[in-house]
Amino acid sequence: MDRVILHSDMNSFYASVEIMLNPELRNKPVAVGGSTEERHGIILTKNQIAKKYGIKTGMVNWEAKLLCPDLVIITPHYEQYIKYSKMAREIYSRYTDKIEPFGMDECWLDMTESTELFGNGFDIANNIRKTIKSELGLTVSIGVSFNKIFAKLGSDMKKPDAITVINRENYKDKVWNLPVEDLFYVGPATKRKLNSIGVQTIGNLAKFPVNILKDKLGKNGIMLSAYANGADTSPVMPQDFESQIKSIGHGLTFVRDLKDNNDAWQVIFELSQNIGKKLRKHHLLCGGIQLSIRTSNLWYKQWQSLIDGNSRSVRTIAHTAQNLLETHFNWNDTIRSLTVRAIYLVPDNIPYQRSLFVDDEKNENTEKLERTVEVLRNRFGPNTITYASLLNNDKIPNIRLEEMIMPKLLSR
Repeated sequence: MDRVILHSDMNSFYASVEIMLNPELRNKPVAVGGSTEERHGIILTKNQIAKKYGIKTGMVNWEAKLLCPDLVIITPHYEQYIKYSKMAREIYSRYTDKIEPFGMDECWLDMTESTELFGNGFDIANNIRKTIKSELGLTVSIGVSFNKIFAKLGSDMKKPDAITVINRENYKDKVWNLPVEDLFYVGPATKRKLNSIGVQTIGNLAKFPVNILKDKLGKNGIMLSAYANGADTSPVMPQDFESQIKSIGHGLTFVRDLKDNNDAWQVIFELSQNIGKKLRKHHLLCGGIQLSIRTSNLWYKQWQSLIDGNSRSVRTIAHTAQNLLETHFNWNDTIRSLTVRAIYLVPDNIPYQRSLFVDDEKNENTEKLERTVEVLRNRFGPNTITYASLLNNDKIPNIRLEEMIMPKLLSR
């Protein structure tokens, strides 16, 4: 018997919570974004009205205002988002205890054992949709399928306040014509590789020889072929709220643009210190680093790289990010904003494959030093001790780093 998997996605979650708490905003274009002081601030989410003006997530605030002068930009209230995320999860728990959070606004739900009590997958999804709307004042889009990958695809197909069912009878019609980048785990780099061998759609991927995909993408090629053919068997994994963090990043928009690698190193190292601190706080290690930049002409680019073994060393994070920049960016333009993010996070209390190329003793000593620096700063203030290379850095705003814990899984 096929599983019954739901993927629930709360529509424009941050913006919807703000509008629900402030009903006078209901018929206005609304976005949630960072501070506009000292050129700070990007759009984190927007409502459907703002979307019609071309407002996109990741767009800088002033650029969004050019597209929509009446746009209302609200500073995020994360405590409210967490509150409503937990309330939605309580509604899900009325139907199943198999709930896997994917960020604050998304969850997979395994309803296989719930159908005898509550009806088929569509009926359960419809009841959840109605309950969240009536009790929380929010809308959700829900995908219903026999695996997690197709359920997530379904939740993206109709927005807002909608249900899409993808089953064995219709998945080729509903899924195979979609662009290959719509498939979970197909990021920009993977898309380029697939496009280079003629794979443009999910259907192309499903029919493509697996041996060639393996040669091109390694084991990920085999996995993606299975996903495209509806063969995902991954279970819904219940998690507590803390364990859902999938990446931790920090970013800045600068008072003066960065002009060379030396400028960038100062910023990257400071950002990396904050990431290392947050990884220690949450007892996590990272397996990769992502670097994102936006230039003065608003060109946006993002790169990522694995690291040898899992780590939370500030130096490892910083050197990996700097290497990405020096490898991929030629400084034909100056950099307006930059974000470093630790990705592929794992708890620090589980065993993992150690790299033959990493000096574990040196890493341990480095982490002890970093913890000592952190203790001194916590006790005597953040400016008690710093690195000489970070002194007199006039690029970094007086408003210090804006923390961004991003509960989203990044594709390799």
